[in-house]
Amino acid sequence: PCHFCFSGRPSLLLPLCASVSLLGGLTFGYELAVISGALLPLQLDFGLSCSQQELLVGSLLLGALLASLVGGCLIDRYGRKQAILGSNLVLLAGSLSLGLAGSLAWLLLGRSVAGFAISLSSMACCIHVSELAGPRQRGVLVSLYEAGITVGVLLSYALNYALAGAPRGWRHMFGWAAAPALLQSLSLLFLPAGTVRAAARKDLIPLQGGEATKLDPGRPRYAFVDLFRARDNMRGRTVVGLGLVLFQQLTGQPNVLAYASTIFRSVGFRGGSSAVLASVGLGAVKVAATLTAMGLVDRAGRRALLLAGSALMALSVSGLGLVSFAVPLHSGPACLAVPNATRLSGLPGDPSLPRGLAPPLPPTTNQSPRRPILSTSERTRPPPGAEDPTALSLTPPGGLSPAPEHALLHWTALVCMMVFVSAFSIGFGPVTWLVLSEIYPVEIRGRAFAFCNSFNWAANLFISLSFLDLIGAIGLSWTFLLYGLTAVFGLGFIYLFVPETKGQSLADIDQQFQKRWFPLSFGHRQSSAGVQYSRIEVSAAS
Repeated sequence: PCHFCFSGRPSLLLPLCASVSLLGGLTFGYELAVISGALLPLQLDFGLSCSQQELLVGSLLLGALLASLVGGCLIDRYGRKQAILGSNLVLLAGSLSLGLAGSLAWLLLGRSVAGFAISLSSMACCIHVSELAGPRQRGVLVSLYEAGITVGVLLSYALNYALAGAPRGWRHMFGWAAAPALLQSLSLLFLPAGTVRAAARKDLIPLQGGEATKLDPGRPRYAFVDLFRARDNMRGRTVVGLGLVLFQQLTGQPNVLAYASTIFRSVGFRGGSSAVLASVGLGAVKVAATLTAMGLVDRAGRRALLLAGSALMALSVSGLGLVSFAVPLHSGPACLAVPNATRLSGLPGDPSLPRGLAPPLPPTTNQSPRRPILSTSERTRPPPGAEDPTALSLTPPGGLSPAPEHALLHWTALVCMMVFVSAFSIGFGPVTWLVLSEIYPVEIRGRAFAFCNSFNWAANLFISLSFLDLIGAIGLSWTFLLYGLTAVFGLGFIYLFVPETKGQSLADIDQQFQKRWFPLSFGHRQSSAGVQYSRIEVSAAS
């Protein structure tokens, strides 16, 4: 029988569901990464200081954190579909604010509004798709969101490159974020809102619509405080959700990627090629790994992907730490605090710079990796080992090329970086949000998802802000090894507490959690062949 039928239109809802998930992730990834290309032109146009640049970057995270605190109530009260449509309207307002901004205040407002919108949309989108799809499609459709994020990041890099030389190109960079959001809204108009009976009992896409968040009078109601109570094992579910989002961030994935350009330069890539390969190359690896996870999540299972991903992350980031003991990686992300009056030749938008080449980064002090040297005499000094102050190539510390005896270690670091990115994209990247959308009862799913998501954004802020302080205290090598140890702890947590939910309906998962606190006791393999489907007739008036 056809399980994806809607008002006589067979097989339309599956691609519509897939497009909503993919476009939602694409919007999220684009908005998250577009600042990387827009920040330098903004700094030149507005004369932003280092602290102002950090505030502009962090304003998106602050808006997202705010959405995670209040978004759950909006999702449960007004419904998943309405929450996504509303968040897209908010994103449109934020994009207009950014595209037309004439001051830092408007930029901060637009970034905060955009962060609120993508955070609310991400939660509602994962929940909505998980409730519409059956057990055999749920893993793939929800994982499409993570695939969309990686594609959105790559798209933002491509547009940043194309618009780097355009006058006021940063306005177009921000404005294009509205395009996938509008396409997603169009797809949503043809999707049903769903019904609690369909989502909780059979997980089938409803045939004639309804309202997903209208509570069934026969089902129990939950308050927010129930997340911390033993009732229906809600406390155990919260432990699983919080553990996954915290280990996802505490393994340091964003911070490790901050050294991607350095590692690419260390193996011989010079100038703009190192930055391009670090962004596009690793982005392509993430896309390939996420697509692999999509193909395995409903076969190997969620638990297996999380265990494999955590193990590979622990090994690869520990390998980076050990390699950096022998081959120090001194250069890292730096703030480009160049006043507007002292614009350097060769920056994006300057016709003297060949397309695809990046300007030399200003040297930084060894005592304070946070702050670049700002004096004029210091700013014009070439980096250590550079013979020509006007050269565009970025060289690793100590010379123009890596020592031959270190070549193998440099390539080892590159392989470890690739493995780390792939492991995250197979495990924590897509599976965390899939599990969160499955383990909570439908009546409180929005608030529970948002509660866990708030810890995700808070941990992201903490890890990002503490990264340079941690390096200053224990060094880069020990920082990587600490992330590896955290991944080992995450591996143990997953083995002990995270259940296997593949091939099970949302109702089955709910019942299993109610029976036992210890999730591992029902982490057995279940064949999806035993899941029975039936056609559900829903009145259009409901």
